[in-house]
Amino acid sequence: MKTVTTLPELRTARAELPSPLGFVPTMGYLHDGHISLVKRARAECASVAASIFVNPTQFGPSEDLEAYPRDLPRDLSLLEAAGADLVWTPTPEVMYPPDFQTWVEVEGLTQPLEGAQRPGHFRGVATVVAKLFNGVLPDKAYFGQKDAQQAAVIRQMTVDLNFPIEIVVCPTVREPDGLAMSSRNSYLNPEQRQAATVLYRALTAAQAEYQEGQRDGKALRGTMETIITAEPLARLQYISCAHPTTLQELDEIGDDGALLSMAVYVGKTRLIDNLVLD
Repeated sequence: MKTVTTLPELRTARAELPSPLGFVPTMGYLHDGHISLVKRARAECASVAASIFVNPTQFGPSEDLEAYPRDLPRDLSLLEAAGADLVWTPTPEVMYPPDFQTWVEVEGLTQPLEGAQRPGHFRGVATVVAKLFNGVLPDKAYFGQKDAQQAAVIRQMTVDLNFPIEIVVCPTVREPDGLAMSSRNSYLNPEQRQAATVLYRALTAAQAEYQEGQRDGKALRGTMETIITAEPLARLQYISCAHPTTLQELDEIGDDGALLSMAVYVGKTRLIDNLVLD
C-alpha cells in the first residue's frame, strides 16, 4: 500500500493503478463501517484508494474540529489490512491553499435536516468531495447509508457536475446493540454509550409500525419523539419522516417509502442515525 500527501505524488501513484478504481473518502479514526466500504470496493474493483482528511470547511465555529479523534498510524494499518492500494492524506494547505476561493453548493437537498442545523456544512462537504474526486479520478466512490443526506447531496453533485463516477451507498454498520458505528462514539462515557441506543430503538419502533401498516408521517415522528424524550440523557435536535429522494417531510407515505432520520445529543455528543422504509 502506498501513502501520498501532495497532488503530484497522488497523480503519479494513481496513474499506476488499474481500473476500475474504487474510492473511499474518510475523515480517519476508522471503524468497521469504514472498513466495510473498503472491502466492498476491493470486491468490486481492480484497485482501491482511500483518503484521510479532517475537512475543516464542513465544521461550524462551535463544532468539534480540534477535538475530532485522529490516529493516522492505526488508520493506515487498518486500510492496508482491508486491501487498500493507495491512501491520500492531504494537509489543509494542499486542499485549501491561501488563495482558495471556489466553492461547490448543492441547493435544494441541503436545506432540510442536517443542512438546517449546520449552516455551511454541506458546502464544505460538496467542495471537498469534488476536490477529492478530481484528485483521485475514481470509477466508483463508496459512502455509508448512516450519512443519508450526505450521500444524497454527493449523488446530486456527481450528476449535476457530470463526474463519470458511480456512487455506491452501503448499509449502515452497527454495534450488536444497534448503535450506528461512528468516530464520535468515542466521546461517550459508559452511561452515555448505553443511552445512545435510544436512536436505534426509536427508529426500529417506527419501522415496526410502518410494517404493520402505519403510513401517517406525523404518527411515525411522534413514535420516535416519544422514545427519544423518555431517555433522560438524550436531547432531541430534529426528527424526520421524509421522502427518500427529495428529503421533504411527508404527511402520508406513498409508494416511494420514506427516510426516517434524527439528530440527538447524548451528553455533549451529537449523534445521527436513519432507516429507510421501502
